[in-house]
Amino acid sequence: MSHSETIETTPIYGIMAEFTNPYDLVTAAEKAKAAGYYRMDAYSPYPIEDLEEPLDLHDNRISLFVLLAGICGATFGFGFLSWVNTVSYPLNIAGRPLISAPMFIPITFECTILAAGLTSAIGMLLLNGLPMPYHPVFNVPRFARASQDGFFLCIESVDPKFDRRETALFLESLGAEEVSEVAN
Repeated sequence: MSHSETIETTPIYGIMAEFTNPYDLVTAAEKAKAAGYYRMDAYSPYPIEDLEEPLDLHDNRISLFVLLAGICGATFGFGFLSWVNTVSYPLNIAGRPLISAPMFIPITFECTILAAGLTSAIGMLLLNGLPMPYHPVFNVPRFARASQDGFFLCIESVDPKFDRRETALFLESLGAEEVSEVAN
């Protein structure tokens, strides 16, 4: 087996292209999506709103988790107060009802906010795959510019349309400043 065949069969994370400005990055992402690539990610020093559509960043799972956690928190808060006032420590003061909804509103609200807030923070970390001290894109030497003035598009090798040569040629045809293989 020759050296070039070894390089061709070595597994990689993907192919990364560097662009000079955000407009070229957005255009490249749109063209990549139109060409049938869907497992890709973009990196830039600041958020680019126009990348949301081509990268398909419409993941709404966290809002559903927060809603469910808020409902569970409210149910727990109201249920706990009802249990305390009727079973654990009932106080009959001047004939007032044991379950008084207006009295339970502050604690029920606080339990709702606590459960929803913790779920949103923990869910965000887990769904984003954080903490992630290492990512394969860090192997590309020029990627250090992503936090300063670099704009990168990486098509992952797990994409069904991914072909090492064809994908690299495709990214070069989009006007990339440099195209690099991303080692695992």
